[in-house]
Amino acid sequence: MRVVVLRLGHRPERDKRITTHIGLVSRAFGAEEMLLVGRDPAVKASLDDVADRWGGDFRVVESVRWKDEVRDFREAGGRVVHLTMYGSRLGDVLDEVRRSPQVMVVVGAEKVPSQLYGLADWNVAVGNQPHSEVAALAIFLDRLWNGAELEEGFESRFPGQIRVVPTARGKLVLQHGDGSSGGGGP
Repeated sequence: MRVVVLRLGHRPERDKRITTHIGLVSRAFGAEEMLLVGRDPAVKASLDDVADRWGGDFRVVESVRWKDEVRDFREAGGRVVHLTMYGSRLGDVLDEVRRSPQVMVVVGAEKVPSQLYGLADWNVAVGNQPHSEVAALAIFLDRLWNGAELEEGFESRFPGQIRVVPTARGKLVLQHGDGSSGGGGP
């Protein structure tokens, strides 16, 4: 399944950190790209740097028009999931979402245009309570993949210059290319 995340309503002066975290979660939890409504070179550069150093094919596309992206994605056979606290319960729609070959996950920042509720195939709530859009995206993607995105083979998806080796205590970081490793205590 191909997964794309559309970040809607990004406000560069307010949302830089949250949008960066949306991108980090998108990449680590199996999305191929993040489409960013608006332009924020610092966010794009930060996420490009992570993909370069830590590996993976994740990319960020800036200055997209959300309606055009949603329309084009649906016309290409994709389905659209809008994460909102007002939507259907995640567990009620997850099996149907998993049957889609392509999924666009829309994550808002500011007030989401009401048109989106009608354009989305599913308006999905990860709990019908106010909380973080970063948490909602992480939980949604984890449930979408049944946790497989974090299991064995995770490292093979990200053949980057840096790799953390799981350890019960301490830190073990491998730097590929120069043969060095970093480590240390907790």
